[in-house]
Amino acid sequence: MNAAAPALLVIDVQNGFCTGGGLPVPDGEAVVPVINRLAAKFAQVVLTQDWHPPGHVSFASSHPGRQPFETINLDYGPQVLWPDHCVQGTRDADFHPELHIPHAQAILRKGWRAGIDSYSAFFEADRRTPTGLTGYLREQGVRELVLCGLATDFCVAWSAWDARAAGFGVTVVEDACRAIDLDGSLDQAWTKMRAAGVRRAMSDEF
Repeated sequence: MNAAAPALLVIDVQNGFCTGGGLPVPDGEAVVPVINRLAAKFAQVVLTQDWHPPGHVSFASSHPGRQPFETINLDYGPQVLWPDHCVQGTRDADFHPELHIPHAQAILRKGWRAGIDSYSAFFEADRRTPTGLTGYLREQGVRELVLCGLATDFCVAWSAWDARAAGFGVTVVEDACRAIDLDGSLDQAWTKMRAAGVRRAMSDEF
């Protein structure tokens, strides 16, 4: 592999985040054909997959009296409560059926620890527990990452911040992402990504 070539990181393009899923991102499935075209241009591709056990701490249903999209404080800090989604082994957790990246070399499952959420592909939400992706990418000689997927303002943004903190160059492909945009979270995410040195691009630039 050409160590100078960037790797594509495809974040959580799963049924649960598309129409009919447990936590649908508006227009989420629209990223699928864009990502398929984009992925064909990259030799190195890694997919992430939200992979929650039943009764996960981030589910509103795990907190009697609480509703989805409320925020509570857990041991590791503020936690948005979500509808049940991407439960291990369910159709909701499967990749979107039209996602076609047969040459992807690795799948990183995140959010599988029952007591802690995981937006980022690099660290759990406690900001201390690594997923191992940094080491994998470094061993592959990757220095530049291109990110796409769902959702821009949560898992994509958190992954972009952590990738920059780990020393990778990072570009987020705007038209290959969609956002939840919870109380202005999309604008806040782009502001923080810019401040971290994340580049913003469109898929036709590749």
